Amino acid sequence: MMPIEDKNMVGMIGDYFREKNERDYVLFMTGVYLGRRISDILQYRVRDLRDKDHIAIEEQKTGKTILLPINPNLKKIYKEYFKGKKDYEFVFRDSRSKGNKPISRVRAWQILKEAAGEIGYKGSLSCHTLRKTFGYWLYVNSGGDIVMVQELLGHSSPAYTRRYIGIDQQKKEKAVNELNF
Repeated sequence: MMPIEDKNMVGMIGDYFREKNERDYVLFMTGVYLGRRISDILQYRVRDLRDKDHIAIEEQKTGKTILLPINPNLKKIYKEYFKGKKDYEFVFRDSRSKGNKPISRVRAWQILKEAAGEIGYKGSLSCHTLRKTFGYWLYVNSGGDIVMVQELLGHSSPAYTRRYIGIDQQKKEKAVNELNF
């Protein structure tokens, strides 16, 4: 699975979710703007994100705590979404559950897969695609600062991060495609 390398496609998916379901829209935007693993995202409560400039939550998988600024665009999305919500509520509440429980990882994956089918996205759209998209666009927008992307994703090496966001594969394909004898 690869990141979404087309900004227009990111926007199209966002627009689809905005029209269909506010929670799912916020989930998608959180994924591409924060780049956290879905298991971490689903544990966020309103108090973790409301009126915050940064988020510092320990990652379940690695145990690392990464301080990450919350993008101004995402802050606007949160401000609107959190109106009327209690601080203790899970941000991505399961609307079918009577209690205060987040949706499951499987449900998040189903939501993304359904969206991909509806809009005709040809690639694989999964929970991890959101994290990879975050990393890819950080890399592009930073002028190729792979160490910064590595640190923000919590990876152990720049080489791993390049493979993770598809930069190595992209370079290989470009090199092969530019051969001209």
